[in-house]
Parts: sequence; structure tokens; C-alpha cells
Amino acid sequence: MKFNRTAGAIFAAALMFSGGAQAAGFQLLDIPPGGDGAELRGAVWSPCDAAPGVVTVGPFELPATPDCPIRGEHLPLVIISHGRGGTFLGHHDLAERLADEGFMVVAINHPGDNALDLSSFKQPSIYTSRPKDIRRTLDFMLGQSPLRASIDAHAIGLFGFSRGGYTGLVLAGATPDWGSKNELCAASPAEPMCTAIAGEPNPPANREPRIIAFVLADPLNLFLAEGLKGVTAPIQFWSSEFGGDGVTPQAEMFVRDALPTPPEDHQVKGAGHFAFLAPCPAWLAAREPRLCADPPGFDRAAFHRAMNAAVLAFFRNRLARPQ
Repeated sequence: MKFNRTAGAIFAAALMFSGGAQAAGFQLLDIPPGGDGAELRGAVWSPCDAAPGVVTVGPFELPATPDCPIRGEHLPLVIISHGRGGTFLGHHDLAERLADEGFMVVAINHPGDNALDLSSFKQPSIYTSRPKDIRRTLDFMLGQSPLRASIDAHAIGLFGFSRGGYTGLVLAGATPDWGSKNELCAASPAEPMCTAIAGEPNPPANREPRIIAFVLADPLNLFLAEGLKGVTAPIQFWSSEFGGDGVTPQAEMFVRDALPTPPEDHQVKGAGHFAFLAPCPAWLAAREPRLCADPPGFDRAAFHRAMNAAVLAFFRNRLARPQ
């Protein structure tokens, strides 16, 4: 799909599935440290019948209703994995849209690789800890969380951006290559992440069978074609025209074409890598122009309306339970 040609049609088609938007419920999430990692912090968005309100999280104001009783039962669950140095709020607009339409959504900060804690973001260990973070989140939501009774354990998806897309590929069954032959490191051996992992043994396959559908946006590519053969889950694949932050258009096309089953493909013309982040409020745009500025002529807000609608339609289709 070329966004500049068919985004409006996708958005309109997705609205045909909608029963009308409600408020998104919102609550912060704390998952205790466990044997596989540190404490995980994030948030949960859920369907809610209350009138929309405003939730303040740090400097962010989100259109949601705090601690709203959950509307519905047996809800599909989507977990969001952010990019390098990101936060659980990086894709809040998508979380709000999915929750409005009947999904429960969980987003976490990956320890050591988020905006408040960069202690491990240059370390090879981050590429093995990230999939474990998602698995621990899923274990908690289906086990200890008081919300577990509202979740359909057989309808779980993941949205991953950049390193979060890499995380999604690993959980979908891909095996990374940490040598110099993967598409990124062969072209840019001095890339910090490539020098960090050089000489490290490849991690074992780490597929998470409870996650049955994946949306990947500009995933970081540390894979050879052979390592992608284990990916069998349905994938919606988004790629920016210009890339950035260690993600190249060539590497994106390599991943897309090496997947054993062709994904639902969305190539976003005119976009840089950070176009997949939620549109920035004015204060953030002034503070972080690298994350918030788009190439001339690219409308991030319009793109997100179309992308969020397409993601909603994909998860509705792939996570629907047979009647």
C-alpha cells in the first residue's frame, strides 16, 4: 500500500467496521521484577463507557479516562514494543484507537533502553532482554493481573516499532544473526549496535506462540534470510521511504522479501523513520525536532489516522475468534 494513494480509502474502510468510538480507559502498570528481568513499567488502555477525559502522565496529556471500569469481556490484547530509547507513550494514539474499538492494549518501557533509562541500550544484552520483557508482560497480564479475566488468551497481537519491530520478529520465530553478514552490519560495520554484538554468539530461537499476529513498523534488521524462515504468523509490515536511526530502506525490503509468507505490505512514501511515532505536541516538537520533524509535505497526523485504522482492521481480522 502506498500511503499517498490509498490511505483515505483504508481509513474509510476501517470505519465501516466501527461501532462508534468510546472513551479509552487508562491505568498505569507496574510489573514486579522477576527471574528474567527488572521491574517493568507502562500502561494499560481498555474499552470504557465513560465520557472521554484527560489523563496527565508527566508532561503528556492523553485523551483517556483514568481507572475506568472495563467495557466488555474476552477482549483481544495487543502489546506495544517501542523503539530505541523510546517510551510506552510513543504510540499512545494507536493504543487509544484500539481501546476505543474494543481491544485491551499494554505498552511498557523496556528496562535499560528507554528515555528514562539508557543504561543498556548499547549493550548486546538488550537484544535478548527485549523479547523476555514482552514474555514477562504477557505472563503477568494473563496470570497475576487483576485484568486477566477480561482478556481473551487466544487473541493476542503485538505492535513493534524499530527495535520493537526486531523484538516482534524474534517473538514471531526469527533467529538473529549477530555476525557481520546481516543486512545492516554488512553495509555499516561501524554502526554502534553492530560493533556491540560483533563476536557474540547468536541467541537461540525465542518464539512466543501465544502471540498470533504482528504489526511491524520499520523493524531493525539483524537477520539473514535463513533466520527469517521460522516466521509463520501473519504480519502487517510498514516501511518508511527514508528510514533512519539504524534502519535503512534496503534492510526493510530485505526483511519483507525474506519472510516465508508475504506480509500485508505498507510502504509509506515521504516518511522518515520517526513518522511512526505519535504526532508530537508543540512542547515536544520544540524539544525533540529529530523525533518530531517530518520531511516537507508529509502530514504525520493524517498518516496516523490512516495507519491506526489499517492496524485496527488487521488485528480485528487476525485476532477474531471463530463463531
